[in-house]
Amino acid sequence: MIRLSPLRPFTLGVLAAAGLISPSLQAQSSQDQSSPQQSNAEATFAGGCFWCMEPPYDKQPGVTATISGYIGGELENPSYEEVSKGGTGHAEVVQIEYDSEQISYAQLLEIFWHNIDPFAVDRQFCDVGDQYRSAIFYHDEAQRELAEASKAEMEARFDREIATQIVPATTFWPAEAYHQDYYQKNPVRYKFYRYSCGRDGRLEEVWGEEAGGPSFE
Repeated sequence: MIRLSPLRPFTLGVLAAAGLISPSLQAQSSQDQSSPQQSNAEATFAGGCFWCMEPPYDKQPGVTATISGYIGGELENPSYEEVSKGGTGHAEVVQIEYDSEQISYAQLLEIFWHNIDPFAVDRQFCDVGDQYRSAIFYHDEAQRELAEASKAEMEARFDREIATQIVPATTFWPAEAYHQDYYQKNPVRYKFYRYSCGRDGRLEEVWGEEAGGPSFE
C-alpha cells in the first residue's frame, strides 16, 4: 500500500486559498502537526532488582526512557526502605517509555522474558520477597492479550508453569533519584551486585545463549 505523505501547512494554506481543500481539513491537519504522536506508549515490568532491568531496554531503538520505581501496592509514595522490607504490596519495576512505531510491545515482552527467572515465586535470583516478584503490569487490553499469549508460549516452551503474574497497572511511583540509571552512575558496585546475586548464571541456566534477550538495533 502506498502511504501519502502528510501535506505541509504552507501547501494546505495555498490549497485552501484556491478552494481546493476545506478549512476543516486544514484545521485537522494543523492539529495533527502540532499534537504529540500517538505512538508514544508505556510498558511496566517487574523482574527483581530494578537496577538490572534498565540496561536491556536502554540499548533498544525506540525506547526513550527507563524509570525505576514501585507499583502494585496501596501505600502512597512508598520509599525504598519501606518496599524493600516487604509488606507494602509493591513490586520493584522498570517503567519503559517507548515509540511503538520503532519497537513493539511484543518485542519488549521478548526482552523481558529473557531477563528474568520465570519459575521463581516471590523472588528473583538472590532477592527474596514479593517485592521482587516477576510480573507484567499491563496498561490496556492490547497489552494484556499480548502478555497472556507470550506467557502461554513460555509455558509451552518449557512445559511447566510460569510464575510471572499478569496484572493491571496501578499507580506508579518513581524510585529515589539515586536508583535511576544506577548501573551507569555506579558501574563497579552494580557489576559486583549483579555477579554476587547470581543473576547472569541463572539466566544462562534458563535461557542458554538467549540469556539477556535480543537487541533490536
